[in-house]
Amino acid sequence: MGATPVAIGDVKTPDRDGRRSYSGVDDQWNSAMRKCNFQMHLWLLSLALLYSPAHAQTFPLPPDDVDLVGQVQVIPAAHEDTLLDIARRHQLGHDEIILANPGVDRWLPGEGTPITLPTRYILPAAERVGLVLNVPEMRLYFYPPAKAAETRVVRTYPVSVGRMDWETPLGSWSIISKQTDPVWRPPASIRAEAAARGETLPEVVPAGPNNPLGRHALRLSIPSYLIHGTDKPWGIGMRVTHGCLRMYPEDVEALYDEIPVGTPVRIVKQPAKTGWFMDTLYLEVHPPLEEDVEGREHLLETAMDAIRAAVAERPARLSGRLINQAVHEARGYPVAISLPD
Repeated sequence: MGATPVAIGDVKTPDRDGRRSYSGVDDQWNSAMRKCNFQMHLWLLSLALLYSPAHAQTFPLPPDDVDLVGQVQVIPAAHEDTLLDIARRHQLGHDEIILANPGVDRWLPGEGTPITLPTRYILPAAERVGLVLNVPEMRLYFYPPAKAAETRVVRTYPVSVGRMDWETPLGSWSIISKQTDPVWRPPASIRAEAAARGETLPEVVPAGPNNPLGRHALRLSIPSYLIHGTDKPWGIGMRVTHGCLRMYPEDVEALYDEIPVGTPVRIVKQPAKTGWFMDTLYLEVHPPLEEDVEGREHLLETAMDAIRAAVAERPARLSGRLINQAVHEARGYPVAISLPD
């Protein structure tokens, strides 16, 4: 479980020598000024992004000691809305919006019903380059390189991942090719699965509105795996694929236009993420995958491991009640778990 002690309750986590440590006045001032400058930069860049098509899921890339981007929002549902309509408008996936709104009917939320938009994220614990997919979160993070005189940003998209019997593979890969209007050649295993359901699946599915790959495909270095669009956008954010990563058509089109061949792709499994914003530690918990029985049974332990790593070099007072609540509810968006000094 790790050697760093974590005090649950109103107790300060100690430094390595068992004592609280305080930075010098100059270090405190420099840190405060840097954070203040980052907040001002965040506000100015957010205004600029407000007028771009992807503004809702494009954020300034924070400094290394800041891990959160975005804000949780609450909006009223319109009379004609379903939760899935709202999710797509705000670049959220099916499971994300369901988890964030327990007790709300997904098909008839009702006019005026407050809907929580889980549009705040802890960046995954991975190098902030290329593409990073967190499978339990069913969310993709893209870190494009900064252009001249521009500040780096992070873009994030909901995705569908592999079903229980067609898991999306973890590991480090890369984009090896790009294709518009791809032709789908389903392998024999998928055709056999369709036949078992009484369906006939052709050996070749031509490009067009009924092609499940959509209009854009990015091929990964692992054989037979793609990042692609879909002809069934309402399934985005669910485990419905044969291992590939499926995106909203508008999202994959934007990513396709921006991402170069050779971009690294890291696929991770992080059901519990921790991150700092200013002097507050946050915890974001997602339900483990269905077949991950051990992960479900030890979710609190997984969360505590992530918390220990976060406070190893940065002491904090933690609330056991808030930690347990975050793990039990697993709402899929960050909640504060540290207490003010």
